[in-house]
Amino acid sequence: MDYYGFYTGKEFSAYEYLGAHVLESGTVFRTFAPNAVRISVIGEFNDWQETPMDKVYDGNFWECTVSGAKAGMMYKYRIYRRDGSFIDHCDPYGFFMELRPHSASVIISLSGYEFRDSKWQKKHRTGQDKPLNIYEIHAGSWRRKERVDGVEKDGENDVEGGLVNGWYSYTELADLLIPYLEENSYNYVELMPLSEHPSDESWGYQNTGFFSPTSRYGTPDELKAFVDQCHSHEIGVIMDFVPVHFAVDDYALWNYDGTALYEYPHSDVGRSEWGSCNFMHSRGEVRSFLQSAGNYWLKEFHFDGLRMDAVSNLIYWQGDTARGENRNGIQFLQEMNKGLKSLHPEALLIAEDSSVYPGVTKPVEHGGLGFDYKWDMGWMNDTLSYLQAPPSERKERYHQLTFSMQYFYHEHYLLPLSHDEVVHGKATILQKMYGAYEGKFPQARALYLYMYAHPGKKLNFMGNEFGQLREWEEKRQQDWEILRYPVHDAFHRFMEDLNRLYLNSPALYERDYEPDGFKWLDCHQEERLIYAFERRSEKQRIVAVFNFSEEEQEEYELRVEDADRLSLLLSSETARYGGGQSEAEVLPVVEGAVVLAMPPYSGRYYAVEI
Repeated sequence: MDYYGFYTGKEFSAYEYLGAHVLESGTVFRTFAPNAVRISVIGEFNDWQETPMDKVYDGNFWECTVSGAKAGMMYKYRIYRRDGSFIDHCDPYGFFMELRPHSASVIISLSGYEFRDSKWQKKHRTGQDKPLNIYEIHAGSWRRKERVDGVEKDGENDVEGGLVNGWYSYTELADLLIPYLEENSYNYVELMPLSEHPSDESWGYQNTGFFSPTSRYGTPDELKAFVDQCHSHEIGVIMDFVPVHFAVDDYALWNYDGTALYEYPHSDVGRSEWGSCNFMHSRGEVRSFLQSAGNYWLKEFHFDGLRMDAVSNLIYWQGDTARGENRNGIQFLQEMNKGLKSLHPEALLIAEDSSVYPGVTKPVEHGGLGFDYKWDMGWMNDTLSYLQAPPSERKERYHQLTFSMQYFYHEHYLLPLSHDEVVHGKATILQKMYGAYEGKFPQARALYLYMYAHPGKKLNFMGNEFGQLREWEEKRQQDWEILRYPVHDAFHRFMEDLNRLYLNSPALYERDYEPDGFKWLDCHQEERLIYAFERRSEKQRIVAVFNFSEEEQEEYELRVEDADRLSLLLSSETARYGGGQSEAEVLPVVEGAVVLAMPPYSGRYYAVEI
């Protein structure tokens, strides 16, 4: 390891030196704890008795080799403080941990799994001109197992007193999830954080093991096999990464060497809005720790990208613009993203950022933060707010759906309907739609048709695709049984067809970030609540038209330039999807116009033919 690089925040491979590494002669343990008085390693290999560690290099690093320590054995560091007390800590660079509520690290060899995805690695290329259709999941609640009367089975609902663990392993998840992704035409899956975390309720966003895949679902090698198998089916895998804060548990990073080594020493900036500890990004050792973790997941597990959580909390102190910019946090993001891109040019770096800070997706060398994509939280909020309003109020809100295109080309935006929008009393996407139960489905179909025609890559959270009614919670699987109801089954068919059409329609993705890839055809129908625009690629043109009113809009004249006819690609109101309309498959364009009758709450895609 480059010690100078470690101290100055330039190191990206600190995990190759620090942590527990299996040798032929045993296992070498190394940790960074400059303020510790003394440290011992305790574990299964020494009957949890102390084996002293020696200071090495400049005295800030500690090391020992234990001949009897083998892969699979648990261990901790016993760290003595200046007041004579000690705390047993898990390894900050540990590669595996035992299942909560226990907290020991586990010795793991990083070279135990051989990937078979060389074909994917050679031919897979990311790019702004490629389709990106992401299915976001929480691995522990997409589906869950039940044990009823001693028999384990795939359950639809948790049975009171009958649920034991309930999680599918990484191996089992691959067998279930990959066919589902293929059938539903998602070409990427995003996993909510898999770094080890003590509380299920944190969903993985408050970590104790930044290099440890959670043991809830299996071993590190099993996670590698999951990613490998996804690649064999041409599905990319993105993982949520949390470089902002960490869990307060005293066995982990908090007060690691008896002092605030990873966190701020003062609570005014040391505690986040979630009650966790903020990383002190001004310290080079902390930057090297986090950068190495990012590199670790991309290199060792072959993840195809990282979605970075709460980026605005790095840009501004505590995420509050009134407190000003956090220059250390900004510099950290720039250096980390630049370094990760140098090591992994094809990796996707995605920012979850609700701020208006400029240049989030601009290259670092041009003064930006260096992300590939930024979540468009403004589009999400405006769109859902509009559709929650009664149609009578949408006339005044009409330009909530046009506003996004006034700023869209400032960044490379990704359109998210994520887990954050279906929890904490916000209601699910379907439930957000105005009106009674039956009226929510046509509006949701029109919403998704609008979303997939709008420029920007796509992300949809599990359950949204079949009209989940119950808010998501991490202890229950999705309500798959509602697919027995025809209206939900029909909605699911609609989403399948829409996803498939998106992946196979270059006009919907090829020029997402080029102004000539989008053109408003009509955005001044405030009274009728009609919107129309065109998407273009080099060889394809698609017209998208929507009616977000509760009334049918008859004899609507739509002008389309340089076209002979419009051929229907997809309508939200066909009987197959639960609608009641049959539309003409081909419409002639006469003197530059077509006349349409648009059903209530409906949308259509037309291919432009010449």
